[in-house]
Amino acid sequence: QVELTESGGGSVEAGGSLRLSCVVAGNMFASNCMAWFRQVPGKEREGIVFIWDFWSPAGNTSYADSVKGRFTATRGDIRTHNTLYLQMNSLKPEDTAMYYCASGPLSSALCADLYREYKYWGQGTQVTVSS
Repeated sequence: QVELTESGGGSVEAGGSLRLSCVVAGNMFASNCMAWFRQVPGKEREGIVFIWDFWSPAGNTSYADSVKGRFTATRGDIRTHNTLYLQMNSLKPEDTAMYYCASGPLSSALCADLYREYKYWGQGTQVTVSS
């Protein structure tokens, strides 16, 4: 079992920044794919960041076009190696959503915007960007 706990959400003005955290607990190495999704009420969950082979230094990270160049996902240092961060800069009102951390034992092809493939989910953290 893998447990994911997000934190760091909040309210900011457009152009501001936030950093989200996702702490991985339990059988950490059971999932090799880590991702961030977001969801607005009434809309489908959108994948924005995907990291395949997360526990390897050579892990591959990809971003959705909607956040590319503004958001950066990183893994913690030796003290926080079980934490996935999402640095969000130049935030826009359309970034307002509930943000979820997700993981699963997936192939590189499935470590993508396919939310039904992910086995583990956090409870979410709300991000609100005002204009």
